[in-house]
Amino acid sequence: MDVKAAPNGVATIEDRILRITGYYGYYPGYSGQKSTSRSSVTRCKPGINCPSSHGSISRQLSPLSVTEDTSAPILELQSRGSSVTCGHRVERQNRAEDDGTQTHPENSQENRIKARCLSCTSVVLKAVWGLLIILSVSSSWVGTTQIVKITYKNFYCPFFMTWFSTNWNIMFFPVYYSGHLATAQEKQSPMKKFRECSRIFGEDGLTLKLFLKRTAPFSILWTLTNYLYLLALKKLTATDVSALFCCNKAFVFLLSWIVLKDRFMGVRIVAAIMAITGIVMMAYADNFHADSIIGVAFAVGSASTSALYKVLFKMFLGSANFGEAAHFISTLGFFNLIFISFTPVILYFTKVEHWSSFAALPWGCLCGMAGLWLAFNILVNVGVVLTYPILISIGTVLSVPGNAAVDLLKQEVIFNVVRLAATIIICIGFLLMLLPEEWDEITLRFINSLKEKKSEEHVDDITDSSTHLRSRSRANGTVSIPLA
Repeated sequence: MDVKAAPNGVATIEDRILRITGYYGYYPGYSGQKSTSRSSVTRCKPGINCPSSHGSISRQLSPLSVTEDTSAPILELQSRGSSVTCGHRVERQNRAEDDGTQTHPENSQENRIKARCLSCTSVVLKAVWGLLIILSVSSSWVGTTQIVKITYKNFYCPFFMTWFSTNWNIMFFPVYYSGHLATAQEKQSPMKKFRECSRIFGEDGLTLKLFLKRTAPFSILWTLTNYLYLLALKKLTATDVSALFCCNKAFVFLLSWIVLKDRFMGVRIVAAIMAITGIVMMAYADNFHADSIIGVAFAVGSASTSALYKVLFKMFLGSANFGEAAHFISTLGFFNLIFISFTPVILYFTKVEHWSSFAALPWGCLCGMAGLWLAFNILVNVGVVLTYPILISIGTVLSVPGNAAVDLLKQEVIFNVVRLAATIIICIGFLLMLLPEEWDEITLRFINSLKEKKSEEHVDDITDSSTHLRSRSRANGTVSIPLA
C-alpha cells in the first residue's frame, strides 16, 4: 500500500485530525487507504457497462484491507453510539444533580427544622420534668424533716427510726422493676434484670465476698449519715439542720480534690470557705449555747459522712445507672436488715432507746417518714435520668426555705440577723458548687458574644444614620464636592 506521507510524518490533514482527536478506528495511513479505495472504485452511470470495475476492485483490495476498511465504520458507529450513550448519561446525571441541588436544600432545611423541633421539645420536656422533680425532691425532704420533728414529741428513738427507714430501701429495686415492666418494650425476667444490674459490683456480679466487702462500709456510712441528721434535729430547728446539711457539697469537693485528685477550682474553694463561715455563724446565732454547738456538730458530721459516702462510691464503684443504683440501695437495705438489726435490740434492752410496747409506737409517723425518705432517694436517682442533674441539687437546697416557711408557720424559730445571714451564705456557697468546671470560659464567651452584638448594632446604627443623611442631602439638592 503506497501512501505519500507529509513532511511531518502524517499523510493528510484528516490523519492529523484523527490522531489528535483519538479516533478509535484510526491507524497510520487510514485516510490515504480510504481515499485510494474510494478512487479505485469507478462509479458508472446506469445503463453503461463497466467491465473493468470488478477486476479493479478485486485487484486493489486485499482481505486485510477489506476487514480494516469495513471495521472502521463499525468502530465509528460504536464510538458514536458510546458517545451518544455517554452524552445521555451525562445529561441524566446533570439533570439528576440539578434536581438534587433543587431538592437537597429543601430536604436539608426540613431536616434542620425537624431537628430543631425535636431538640426544643426535648429541652421543654426536660425543663418540665425538672420543675416537677425540683418540687418533689424539696417537698419530700421537707416532709421527712418535719415528720421527724413531730415524732420527737412523743417518741425519741433516733437509731430505731434510722434502722426502720433504712429497711425500706429494700423496696427500691421492686419499684424500679415495676417501672421497667411498665415502660420497656423488651421485658426481662426479675432474675435476669437483677443479674444485669448487679454488674455494679463487678463482672462476676454480686457474690458473698463482694456483698460483705463493698456493702458493709457504705451501709455503715448510710446509717451514720441518717442517725447524725436525726440527732441534730433534736438540738436545732429544721431550717438550721437542712441548711447545715447543704455543706456536704463543699465537703465532697474538698475530699474529691484531696483523694480523687479532681481539678482545682478557685470558685469552689470560695464556696467551701463560705460553707465553713456559715457553720460558725450558725453556732454563734445562739451565743454558742451548748445544745446549739452539739446540734451544729451533729449536722456537720452528717454532711461529712454523706460526702465521704459519695466520694468512696465514686472511687470504688464509679458511675451507676438507674437500675444499678436501685440494686445497690436495695442491697444496703438487706445488709441493714441482716447485720444491723442487733443494734436496736441492744439499745432496747439497755434502755437507751426504750418503749413500752409495739402498739404504743407511732407507726403512722414512722411509716410516713420512711416512705418520704424512700421517695426522696428514688426521686434523686430518677431525676438524673429524666432531667438535668443540677436541678436535683437545686431541689435539695430549696428545702431550706421550705423548712423555714414551715417553721415560721409553726412559730418554732425566730430568725435573727446572724442566723439569716448564715443560712443565706451557706445556700450561696451551695449554688457556687453547682457551677461547671468551664464556667469561666463559658462566661467569657457569653460576654464576647454580647460585645460583638453591641458592636454590630452600633455599626448598623451608623450606616442607617449615614444613609439617612445622604437621602436628606439629595432631597435638599446639596452636592458634596470631594477635596483634591
